[in-house]
Amino acid sequence: MIDAMPVRIEPADVTDLHQVLEDHARYWGERDLRALHLTALVQEFGSTCLVARSEDGIRGYLIGFVTPDRTGYVHLIATRDDTRGTGLGRTLYDAFTETARRQGAVRLKAITSVTNEGSVAFHRSLGFDARVVEDYDGPGRPRVVFTRDLE
Repeated sequence: MIDAMPVRIEPADVTDLHQVLEDHARYWGERDLRALHLTALVQEFGSTCLVARSEDGIRGYLIGFVTPDRTGYVHLIATRDDTRGTGLGRTLYDAFTETARRQGAVRLKAITSVTNEGSVAFHRSLGFDARVVEDYDGPGRPRVVFTRDLE
């Protein structure tokens, strides 16, 4: 059973990013989001980019960073197709939250497309407020913006 293997949450490195990109479909299915996986984010913000590692490989990952205005921004979070529904996404968010707090974050933020119902439900289950912002990603490209204050 896949859940029986221990998982370690660790800072990501560029090798991890390359592995995730090789297995892209396992995390994102038919959606091609490879262009959002920026090597520079992992190079420059490695302490806040996380992987969930097990004996059978990378089960999930989160690419994030803390902005100068003390916002912990989650750029991408994904779990492998065989680990969905196990709580791993929540575990990655918890680990990121603690790391971001140590770096001075006072709030969290993430965005998604308005059609990504799974992401909206997931972020709401984590206590995020969600609002649609028109033209967030350019003219005619609204996004759902998630925010949550850290106490």
